[in-house]
Amino acid sequence: MSNKPMIASVWLGGCAGCHMSLLDIDERLLALLELADIGATPITDFKLGGFPQADVGLVEGAVCNTDNIRFLEEIREKSKFLVSFGDCAGWGCVPFMRNFFPLEQVMERGYIFTPSTVDGFIPDDEELPRQLEKVQPIRKFVPVDFHIPGCPPNADTIFYVVSELVQGRVPDSIPQPLLHFD
Repeated sequence: MSNKPMIASVWLGGCAGCHMSLLDIDERLLALLELADIGATPITDFKLGGFPQADVGLVEGAVCNTDNIRFLEEIREKSKFLVSFGDCAGWGCVPFMRNFFPLEQVMERGYIFTPSTVDGFIPDDEELPRQLEKVQPIRKFVPVDFHIPGCPPNADTIFYVVSELVQGRVPDSIPQPLLHFD
């Protein structure tokens, strides 16, 4: 077992763009791995063992359903620093647009009235998470220690924030040159 800090991440209601930007740090990922271990990602199956203890927990995506809340509460409990990773986690962003319509109408459109649907129905099984009436940013459910803005965040910004946190330094802010909203 390594003595290095642990990074873990999860993807709630979003598009995976933030995790794609994390991969865009390219060869600096190797530099980050010299500083820390990565214990969980959206492509790692951690459901059976639960979310690992982490020094830095990155949460991508907005809270859309009951499973998102359960994951989020566990991640918060097990992370020293919880980071809202991107605009969906921080503000709601694109998933938040569903809030302009009643949930029933959104579900009907997605499962019944789409052009490609034949004999559609809204899934209803006890094994499925329940959709929340409104999509919310993660801070509505748990305390957040830091926010990395962007849709998706810039790779340089991700590298800066995560490398600072795993080295035990909490940035006061993100330096202006690293803030990109394009």
